[in-house]
Amino acid sequence: MFDSQPKVIDESRQGEAIALDSSPDSGKKLYIESYGCQMNFSDSEIVASILTGAGYSTTRDEQEAEVVLINTCSIRDNAEQRVRNRLHHFHARKRRQPGLVVGILGCMAERLKSTLLEEEKIVDLVVGPDAYRDLPNLIGEVESGQKAVNVLLSREETYADISPVRLDQNGVTGFISIMRGCDNMCSFCVVPFTRGRERSRNPETIVHEAKYMFDQGYREVTLLGQNVDSYRWNITKKNEVIDPEQPTVNFAQLLEKVALAVPEMRIRFSTSHPKDMTDDVLETMAKYHNICKYIHLPVQSGSTSVLKRMNRGYSREWYLNRIAAIRRIMPDCAISTDIIAGFCGETDAEHADTISLMRNVAYDFAYMFKYSERPRTLAERKFEDDVPEEVKQRRLEEIIELQMENGKASNERAVGKTFEVLVEGPSKKSDAEWCGRNSQNAMVVFPKGDFEKGSYIHVEINACTAATLKGEVVPS
Repeated sequence: MFDSQPKVIDESRQGEAIALDSSPDSGKKLYIESYGCQMNFSDSEIVASILTGAGYSTTRDEQEAEVVLINTCSIRDNAEQRVRNRLHHFHARKRRQPGLVVGILGCMAERLKSTLLEEEKIVDLVVGPDAYRDLPNLIGEVESGQKAVNVLLSREETYADISPVRLDQNGVTGFISIMRGCDNMCSFCVVPFTRGRERSRNPETIVHEAKYMFDQGYREVTLLGQNVDSYRWNITKKNEVIDPEQPTVNFAQLLEKVALAVPEMRIRFSTSHPKDMTDDVLETMAKYHNICKYIHLPVQSGSTSVLKRMNRGYSREWYLNRIAAIRRIMPDCAISTDIIAGFCGETDAEHADTISLMRNVAYDFAYMFKYSERPRTLAERKFEDDVPEEVKQRRLEEIIELQMENGKASNERAVGKTFEVLVEGPSKKSDAEWCGRNSQNAMVVFPKGDFEKGSYIHVEINACTAATLKGEVVPS
C-alpha cells in the first residue's frame, strides 16, 4: 500500500526553491533553495521567518533576489556536488550583479566553511544549523564588505519560540521540528558533527504549533527529528528527572498530546531508530485514529556484522523483533526503510542477509543507496571503503529489483479495499483527477469531484500502478 517505485536517492525535493507571498515593498528579496531531508526544509521555514521579521520578502524567482541562501545536505556526495554546481552558478551571477549576497546554510556549511569561504571563494556567508538567529547581522557584515561565518553548535537551541513561515505549496500538509541534533554515532553518518548534540523542544510549544497550523487550514503534520524515538523533555537519558515540579514527556506521550490537541489533524513522524522504538509508541499509534499507520524504520543492512561496523546499536534479530511488534500491534501499518549497499567490508554473505531480511519484512517502500564515504565519519577513520564500485552497483540493483517486487505486491494487496484519503489537490498527470494520501502514506488518485483541499474522503481502490493506487470515491 505504498509508492513502490524504488528510490536510489530521495530527489523529490532536491533543489526546491521555496517562498511565501509578501508585499512588494517589504524590503530586499530573499531566495532560498533547499536540499536533502525534511529537516532542512523545516529549517528553511525558520530562516524565512527570521528574515521576514528583519524586513526581507521572499521570492521564487532567483533572478530578482538580492540575497540567495542554499540550505544544504552532507549525507551523500551526490547532494554536495549538486550544491557546489549551484554555488558556482550564483558565483558567476555575482559578476553581473556585484551586490548579490550568496550564502550557504546547514550541514554542508558547517563541514566545508573554510573551503567554501577561503579556498574556492564562492560564497559570502556560511551559517550552521544552530546560528540562524544571527542571519540578519551576518548579512549586514557581508553588505559592509566582509565575509561572514557562524557555525557554532549549541546544546540548547531549538527555535521553539519562532513561528516558522509555512513554505509548502499545498497548504494542507506541513512539518513541526520537535528536536534537533543527534547523539547516535553511526559510523557512516556526518549528522552528529554537523547538527550537534540531541536536544528536545518543550512539548507545549509543539502542541501550540500544531493547533496554530490546524487553525490555518493544515490537516496533516509530520513531527520531525533525527531520531524522534529518543525525544525526551525534563528527563535525562539515564531517566533522571531534571525539574521535579515539571512533568516529564517521552515520545509516546508527546504523540498522544498532539493527537488529542488536534483530533481532526493527521499526525505523522520521521525518523525512527530501531534501537529506540518502544511498544508504548506503537500502542499510542494504534490507539488514535489520527496518528497515521506508517513507520519509516531504517535498517541500513540485514547483517548483524555489518550493523556492528555501522555502529547502529542493534542486531538483525532486534530489528526483526521490532517489525514483529509493529505487525502485532498495528497489522495495517505500512513500513518503509533505508538500505545501504556495499558498506565497508561487506561480503556476499552479508549482502545475502540484507536480501533475506527484505524478503522477510516485505517493505512497502524503500530508499536505497550505494555506500558513499563521508569525511570526518568514524567509517572514514576506521574502515577501508573496499567494496568495488561494480560490486556496489550490482548489489544495489538486486536490492532495487526485490523492492520493486515487494512494492508492487503491496499496492496489489490494496485493490478492493477502501481507505480514508486526505485530499491534497489536483493530480500531476491529469486535470480530471485529484490525489491524496491514505494513513499508510500511499498516494491515491481518484476522479475530480466537488471536493475541497484538506477534506477527508473515502476511496475504494480498483486498480494500481507501480507508484499509485487508483479508485473511486464512495460514501463515508
